[in-house]
Amino acid sequence: MLDIKNCCLVVVDVQGKLAQLMHNKEDLFKNLRILIQTATSLEIPILWSQQCPDALGPTIPEIAELLEHIEPINKSTFSCLAEPRFKSKLMELSQKQILLCGIEAHICIYQTAVDLLKFGWHVHVPADAVSSRTLENKHIALTRMQAEGVKISSTEMALFELLKSADHKKFKTIAKLVKQH
Repeated sequence: MLDIKNCCLVVVDVQGKLAQLMHNKEDLFKNLRILIQTATSLEIPILWSQQCPDALGPTIPEIAELLEHIEPINKSTFSCLAEPRFKSKLMELSQKQILLCGIEAHICIYQTAVDLLKFGWHVHVPADAVSSRTLENKHIALTRMQAEGVKISSTEMALFELLKSADHKKFKTIAKLVKQH
């Protein structure tokens, strides 16, 4: 199960026109915002990547505005872990659980997840916080990731797994995020 003290949120490549082509993009963006706001509220470290931003454009404003206190890590590799700056920043953290979200599920999310597993991280992917241009590619990616050992969940499942109890001091804040969206 996810643990606040052992978790890092990784937001992958939610950029420009490509983000606008994602299957069910409205729900994707809503869930990404909830995850980022939750991580910020619970003081969970966040790493943020951008794939070739000169070509694909910057992270979309509705996501970037929540991450303005964090510097994005630009990459050309599909796996975030293959980018030395990303790997270095992740290694500086003591967190061994990665809550992985963003796009595209069958390319950058999949390759990042497999690399993270290979290097000993525990990877959790909320299925409703990743997407691809086609639903078929998203389903194939989720199936392959699960077969490799990735824990598949949903945004809400991950949030309440982190909180563990309605007695958590941030429970009302997080529950309100879920209800308002």
